[in-house]
Amino acid sequence: SNLSADYWSHLHPVNMFNSCDVKKFYHSKALTSPYPGSRIERSQVPEDKVGWLIEWEDYNPVEYTARSVLAGPGWADPQINDKSFSPKFNERDGEVERKSLNGLYVVENGRPRNPVGRTGLTGRGLLGRWGPNHAADPIVTRWKRDGSGNKIAHPVTGKNILQFVAIKRRDCGEWAIPGGMVDPGEKISATLKREFGEEALNSLQKSPEEKAELEKQLHKLFSQEHFVVYRGYVDDPRNTDNAWMETEAVNYHDESGETMDNLPLEAGDDAGVVKWVDISEDLKLYASHNYFIKLVTDKRGAHWSEDPSHACHE
Repeated sequence: SNLSADYWSHLHPVNMFNSCDVKKFYHSKALTSPYPGSRIERSQVPEDKVGWLIEWEDYNPVEYTARSVLAGPGWADPQINDKSFSPKFNERDGEVERKSLNGLYVVENGRPRNPVGRTGLTGRGLLGRWGPNHAADPIVTRWKRDGSGNKIAHPVTGKNILQFVAIKRRDCGEWAIPGGMVDPGEKISATLKREFGEEALNSLQKSPEEKAELEKQLHKLFSQEHFVVYRGYVDDPRNTDNAWMETEAVNYHDESGETMDNLPLEAGDDAGVVKWVDISEDLKLYASHNYFIKLVTDKRGAHWSEDPSHACHE
């Protein structure tokens, strides 16, 4: 069972896994039922049978692709047996990036295989692409300050409190980092800026003048020093045996807080609500977002837990 942990630490030298149970982090949400937006129950996958290297002759996953995907919207691939569809897996396929951030994945009977293991469901579920579906998550942070502009430290740990821009997702009602899918041909840096503008600043509804002003402030924020928090596979409830989420999470930190003062938060697009949220281990966030936020607090030396033994967060 250590194979999975070795595999991931080998792939992610940048990530600080400490003694966390990596396998559990990587496949818990991808095994949940019912599948999001449906009544479909995944076939049960015991923890010791997740990995593909473990033989399991009786594995009989449920096949499911959502109607919204089968309807053939622009963001979705055709069905795998469609005669006009010959995807180039593990490479850039025209404008579509089919390379995984985690290296090569296996293609079996024409279908890509989830690199982390079995999920109890084949097909694509709600995901548009066979194989990796690329997203980008901008984590915009600032220090919490009092009325006089002084940083506020946590009374127990003495560490400064970091805040991030969080949205409440319309689809599931969970709090999350604003983010979204990378459009074909789009650079990750452009996706990060676009998604933040659409979801946290409601840029789609602004007048041309307002948009120009927003663009100026966004450029200021997104062109300053930033760091890549995480790149790779995401344990997501939408994942299947043949389609999965991958993301690049990037932290843009507004040290003085002045840039964000000029960017009034306003929920738009997929967001129901948007606000600044104090960061601590009590956060309950969508998908793997807690883990990304924890990595940011480590990097910034900010407050996370009142219990010093909590180096790992479930």
